[in-house]
Amino acid sequence: MTPTQIALIRDGFDRIAPDAERIGLSFYDRLFATDPSARMLFRGDIRTQAGHLMAALTMVVRSLDDLGPILGNIQALGRRHAGYGVESHHFLLVGATLLTILDDVLGAAFTAEARDAWAEAYGILSEAMLAAMREPIADAA
Repeated sequence: MTPTQIALIRDGFDRIAPDAERIGLSFYDRLFATDPSARMLFRGDIRTQAGHLMAALTMVVRSLDDLGPILGNIQALGRRHAGYGVESHHFLLVGATLLTILDDVLGAAFTAEARDAWAEAYGILSEAMLAAMREPIADAA
């Protein structure tokens, strides 16, 4: 990612961070409205899940300059998602929902360049998670 893309993402994230819980809940409302079957993938209070989502976004946004140190966390997240029943097509749904929510919340600040930057960052993240989901599970010896 370019420094300009990283700056656009961080600027957008700084704008949404103060209202993280509401935005996280809006994300899941939109996700389930788009694909009601996705609700089955989530157990428990969706507020907790919204908090996990925003914490993961915070980790990634802070690490955009060098994702290497958090790659293990991203891969572990992917493996956990495989255990929850998440499939590759869900990543497309989540990415589209994320961009829609950012557009709704950021309005005019969510320029075409900002959208492209967020889409690229999400693509990098989702590809790392998908790769980890496809890895065979190591046998415990």
